[in-house]
Amino acid sequence: MNTAPVVPAVTTSPSASFLLWLLLLVPLLGGIAVAFLRDAKTAKLAALGIALLEFVLVIPTWIAYDPAGSRIQLSSSMDWIPNFGVHLALGVDGISLVMIALIGLLMPIVIGSSWADKLPEGRSVGGFYALLLVMQAGMIGVFAATDVFLFYVFFEAVLVPMYFLIGRFGGPRRQYAAVKFFLYSLLGGLIMLGSVIGLYVVSGDKLGSGTLDWATLTTVISQESQATQTWLFLGFFVAFAIKAPLVPLHTWLPDAAAEAPVGVGVLLVGILDKIGTYGFLRYCLPMFPAASKDLAPLVLVLGVAGLLYGALLATGQNDMKRFVAYTSIAHFGFIAVGIFAFSSQSVSGAVLYMFNHGLSTGMLFLVVGMVIARGGSTLISDYGGMAKLTPLLGGLFLVAGLAGLSLPGTNSFVSEFLVLIGAYPSRPVFAILATIGMILAALYVLWAYQRIMHGPVRGDALLGALKGPGAVAAPETATRQGIKDLDAREIAVLTPLVVLIIVLGFYPAPILDVIGPSVEATLHSVIPLGGN
Repeated sequence: MNTAPVVPAVTTSPSASFLLWLLLLVPLLGGIAVAFLRDAKTAKLAALGIALLEFVLVIPTWIAYDPAGSRIQLSSSMDWIPNFGVHLALGVDGISLVMIALIGLLMPIVIGSSWADKLPEGRSVGGFYALLLVMQAGMIGVFAATDVFLFYVFFEAVLVPMYFLIGRFGGPRRQYAAVKFFLYSLLGGLIMLGSVIGLYVVSGDKLGSGTLDWATLTTVISQESQATQTWLFLGFFVAFAIKAPLVPLHTWLPDAAAEAPVGVGVLLVGILDKIGTYGFLRYCLPMFPAASKDLAPLVLVLGVAGLLYGALLATGQNDMKRFVAYTSIAHFGFIAVGIFAFSSQSVSGAVLYMFNHGLSTGMLFLVVGMVIARGGSTLISDYGGMAKLTPLLGGLFLVAGLAGLSLPGTNSFVSEFLVLIGAYPSRPVFAILATIGMILAALYVLWAYQRIMHGPVRGDALLGALKGPGAVAAPETATRQGIKDLDAREIAVLTPLVVLIIVLGFYPAPILDVIGPSVEATLHSVIPLGGN
């Protein structure tokens, strides 16, 4: 691969730097305001309006970003803790910009999908939507922070709204799932804090005073010894591997996804998990290139193990939400393989997959939620032949499933193809094993779809929801007033995802053009150490 030396650079655009602050503050302040609204409909409308405004703000942010410009753009910084060189510093590269765009796109969809949700007794509608908006602000902060300590603060801060969203608004085992999620993530964050302190100390030894500025640290720390890089790398890696999640640090995700409300589950598997893989790209590779290269085989093994393990476990799941969680674990193993194969094609494919996974798996979680809303059960065995009663829902379930198994013509196919052709020249064994994971994906997606949607109308959930005489004896001909197909709101929620899945399946250039230069800049730190 031919790459020119790239020096991490930060440019400040006074005319556009305020956009990132708006993206951060609009949902944060909006969430605080929504929390005080007592009328349920007013709270929903206000939350949806704020989420749509956030999406509108993403558009000029995307336009203001120049893929051919400096590595970090739209940046701004102000002193926060000057005695320790800590700043409130925001900026984006192509990778973080794409993730922020994904957040802006999914949040209105999540709010729209949650519109008719029945919250647990005694829970405030305003509180639920306020937590969603605060969660959005925290995730924006994670992807926009260019000060390592500020990143750490946002990394930990997103745990709080997610903990309450699961623990207060989730299913029967919500408290267990919320505590497990919180403890796993908190442990990873505390380990990462040790490495953050290490960065400050090492930079102080080199520069005379410590700094936590990302651009400075990528230059200073990357020149440190192999041993120093390895210890610092491990602190970040464990935190990111938990968040991703990579096997064997994944066990919190199936429980959290199974108990979370459907909209919250979309955020969990569609965006929050990406913080881990984003951390590999933003922090592990450019700051610790020697350690990244040295430990890449270990990460590749974990990635392939997660890919195959997640696929096999997904095949055997009876709970639909846990099924989606295990498919997500498999996909994240694929992303890890792409990142640590260290080729421009594989890493570009991994980043594109991060975006596309949010669309396809987010849609799959939504359609699963719509199935559950009609039958009242999360178990696959409680359904059968549902497409006869809800043909539109059945068709869109199939679209989401085909995108999840990376059918050519859908968005995920381009991502997986780039990962495989990029990884094969240098890591052929891992690429072949990843291909087996693609085959297993077809198995678990189509089998789940067949059990839920095809065959005779059956299952306790469907038969119990059907009303009228003859429903049990002849469900295909019984009245269907208990099982309705998609309504206008649900169609509006799913339509943008369907459009993007198809459009990006044939024309991924708008995303690849943005992430390409940032991927090259990230790889420049690692490639000279041995190339592909």
